[in-house]
Amino acid sequence: MSATAGQAQGERGLAERLGLKPGQVVQEIGWDEDVDDELRDSIEELTGNELLDEESDDVVDVVLLWWRDGDGDLFDALSDAMRALADGGQIWLLTPKAGRDGHVEPSDIGEDAATAGLSQTSSISAAPDWSGTRLVTPKGRR
Repeated sequence: MSATAGQAQGERGLAERLGLKPGQVVQEIGWDEDVDDELRDSIEELTGNELLDEESDDVVDVVLLWWRDGDGDLFDALSDAMRALADGGQIWLLTPKAGRDGHVEPSDIGEDAATAGLSQTSSISAAPDWSGTRLVTPKGRR
């Protein structure tokens, strides 16, 4: 296997870990210089679509929310992110891993997500510096 093929497989694997599928529409909120470009590229490669920015009014399957401690009110950000979601959509909340600048405590994520009416379904290592928390609306509310 060539290094390029291995890199492509690894990049595709980043998006696949998020459970994304070809054709899905993904909106990105909270982009800054510190985001993981490999993850972003892998999402675009797997879905076949460019990431929509936070100004988009389109209905989306997934919201990719980059969030750091100090970015503001997480509850408000989650509430805003839910407005763009299609029925059955999901939010991937990406936060810096423990020990990194901007780390958000899991208890804060859980509390704000629950207050916003979201259920936390899984947590993963989304990228070298980022943890991912999958949030969905409870089935009874969809």
